[in-house]
Amino acid sequence: MRVPSLTLAAAGAALLAPAALPGPAAAVPPRERPEARSEGAVAAADLLARVGECHQISRGRYRTDAGGPRTVRVCGTRHAVFWKADLDIDCDGQATARCNRRTDPGFAAATAFPQSDGRNLNAAALPYIVVPAPSRTWNPSADGVRGGSVAAVVYRGRVQYAVVGDTGPSDVIGEASYATARGLGISADPRDGGVPSGVTYIVFKHSSVHPIEEHAAAVAAGERLARLFSVDR
Repeated sequence: MRVPSLTLAAAGAALLAPAALPGPAAAVPPRERPEARSEGAVAAADLLARVGECHQISRGRYRTDAGGPRTVRVCGTRHAVFWKADLDIDCDGQATARCNRRTDPGFAAATAFPQSDGRNLNAAALPYIVVPAPSRTWNPSADGVRGGSVAAVVYRGRVQYAVVGDTGPSDVIGEASYATARGLGISADPRDGGVPSGVTYIVFKHSSVHPIEEHAAAVAAGERLARLFSVDR
């Protein structure tokens, strides 16, 4: 888990087209080049149409950053819970070239939910989201949200499927892995990446991916559940 304290940068820069003439000046460091894409065939607009109204299930509201005001409600439908918040970068878990104590001053070597082999998750490779630790405000497991639950994360017309992979502070919400940010075209730098608002997190109740690290399984399950969710009334 990571308690964000850095000012978030503006949402991910556009991909640069290949230069006609190669040269160092035209190169963009890989960590700054978001992989802008949308997974699956369910449109972001169809998912957002289902979360326009909030039936609040949390007893109160969450902060988007430690020490900030409580502004975010957790809402629910028959088949999903959702919230609209910022996106802070979680780089915890396995140490990689992208996520380590040098690249992330707040790096932690553990994630709340491990892989099937017992190792911690790889934030640089696996799209996952962070849910708050249980509290009087909200207990995720009471609504069928647990480690490995399937989520659809929506930002600026893009959909990224992910799993619930870590827990954060009991009063803070709005965090996802390095890989999730990259998939949404958001700067994933753990020091100053992320976006301050505009991200919708939808978690499908009682869903599960086994093993948790199989992203293809999360995409398949996520698209099926998203189709049902987008037409359910």
